Amino acid sequence: MNVLAIGCHPDDIEVACAGTLAKYVKQGHNVTVCHVCNGNLGHAIIQPDELRTMRAQEARNAGALAGIKVVTCDVGDLLAYPDKEQRDRVVAVIREAQPDVIITHSPNDYMPDHTAVSKLVFDATFAASVPHYMDGQGQAAALTPLYYMDTLAGVNFQPTEYVDITDTIDLKLEMLECHVSQMKWMRDHDNIDFAEFVKTCARFRGLQSNVQYAEAFTSCYAWPKVFTKRMLP
Repeated sequence: MNVLAIGCHPDDIEVACAGTLAKYVKQGHNVTVCHVCNGNLGHAIIQPDELRTMRAQEARNAGALAGIKVVTCDVGDLLAYPDKEQRDRVVAVIREAQPDVIITHSPNDYMPDHTAVSKLVFDATFAASVPHYMDGQGQAAALTPLYYMDTLAGVNFQPTEYVDITDTIDLKLEMLECHVSQMKWMRDHDNIDFAEFVKTCARFRGLQSNVQYAEAFTSCYAWPKVFTKRMLP
């Protein structure tokens, strides 16, 4: 099975669903992570061009730990949507990955960049399936189940499915720590241990679902994206 997770910034996927993606890999599935934005505005001191390069490498380092392919649409932060060029970049990623399932941000997430990507992915999944759209630029993709990953701290998110990540929580946190530009800055300047934050959220979702650690999702309930078969690991 081919799995595609599309996040906004490098590190968003590690925060919300890296444990699930690592579990997919362990089960023998092919996993691709795409970042729509390059994270170039995600630091108060490091300048955008330098940070863009740094965060791309951090993302590749994180993916390598779990055997995950990492790609980017390389859009600058604070994206403005709707934008056809941005949608077409995501269409190209979907057609290249030929996914059986897609995971992205919830429409109710806290950051405008995240909610824009959620809408962008919803639109791109349909466009990617139209055979004569972007004719000659990749094989049309199938319409697949779409899952929304948890919001930050689970605010305004009511899960419909959980994945037990007890056996991949340590790898998830190791992947998160690859994003040094974010993790170190928050510890040194904001007094936030973001790894502890993420682990606490996973423990809370685990309490809800009767396991030690879990990640939470909800299906996109739009025809024809609803399937009877469970697609999460």
